[in-house]
Amino acid sequence: MSTHCPYRQSTLLQQALAPDKMRIAFLLGAGCPVSVKVSTDKGSEPLIADIRGLTKILDEKLSNSSTFKTNYETVLKRLNGGSSINPTIEDILSHIRALQDVVRDGKIDGLDKNDLLALDAEICNITTQVVRVDLPDSKTPYHQLAAWIGGIQRAHAIEVFTPNYDLLLEQALELHKIPYFDGFVGSREAFFDLTSMQIDVLPPRWCRVWKIHGSMNWWRTAKDEVVRRTSQSEGDRQMIYPSHLKYDQSRRMPYLAMLDQLRDFLARGQAVLVTCGYSFADQHLNEVILNGLRSNPTAICFALLYGPLSNYSEARTKAKLHPNLSLLASDGAFLGTVERDWRADEINSHALHGLSVAKKVTEVGTEAESNNCEFLLGDFKYFGDFLAQQLSRTDDEKVNTDAE
Repeated sequence: MSTHCPYRQSTLLQQALAPDKMRIAFLLGAGCPVSVKVSTDKGSEPLIADIRGLTKILDEKLSNSSTFKTNYETVLKRLNGGSSINPTIEDILSHIRALQDVVRDGKIDGLDKNDLLALDAEICNITTQVVRVDLPDSKTPYHQLAAWIGGIQRAHAIEVFTPNYDLLLEQALELHKIPYFDGFVGSREAFFDLTSMQIDVLPPRWCRVWKIHGSMNWWRTAKDEVVRRTSQSEGDRQMIYPSHLKYDQSRRMPYLAMLDQLRDFLARGQAVLVTCGYSFADQHLNEVILNGLRSNPTAICFALLYGPLSNYSEARTKAKLHPNLSLLASDGAFLGTVERDWRADEINSHALHGLSVAKKVTEVGTEAESNNCEFLLGDFKYFGDFLAQQLSRTDDEKVNTDAE
């Protein structure tokens, strides 16, 4: 049976990231902070829970809240009566904000606008409590990515897109003294500046950070201005998850501007987009990525997927139609619209063996469904090691060149 070669795909990815003149961007999804493990009383746990874990925390807190329990249960009842099955925190926020747009001065199922605004604010507050964490002092994939960004002088700035609300990437960049621009300017109370994003005359060594679902430190003030700061002031509303509703242009602008950066990146010339920790569950984000790949055949997306390919039905459907969308999962890949398992034989002598490819290990006495190789880079931890190894190799090549 025909197979794909994980060693070849690892090498192609390495080569795509190597040229200093290549335009490169990363999309870091919710699976990235999950790969960073911390020690707790319960053992080893993710630094930040994924969307389902975050929804579980939200459900526990609101279900036990004397203030919000009744209104929260009303919203859930409305959602469960519709098409949403096991709604996530983002489904819940979207529904609450949709109700805010239509309730006006009346009530819907006993909920008035103040009830909905208060519930919205509490959900954002709980989310912030969960994602307001510091990177561990030890080496993490975020540290390795930041080191890689700052390790090579490039003709084009590295761009990082993320739907995550946390500040882990910012922490890593600042620790490594990597300057970055995120659409805000200023010091005491940084303000969103669309003109600076559009003109973009900053040096290529400045990383671009685009938070396409907002951030825990974004606020819309009582004067309807968007600012970035560490604490909330009276009248502020936290800007977490846009929910893609029909807000007026000014309210949608920070999110739209971030998505426009992704559109622009994919539209211009040769471009390499690497996704990690992203499950392709966000239809609005998928639309931007896929439209970009369709309109620009010289752009390519390497989607590094955690776990088996069968977990990503939406991505597989899209990959059948987009030859420049490569899905690289643990047990197989979609390459050039063709889905195949990985090869069975391992190449122990390959430089990337053990780093991006390993032999699947099964327990003694169990019948393995597959004895094929396993692709590792869908785990952000391994992808960080992959970048560190590439940076080390680049340094070695530079030393050898200088010696000659």
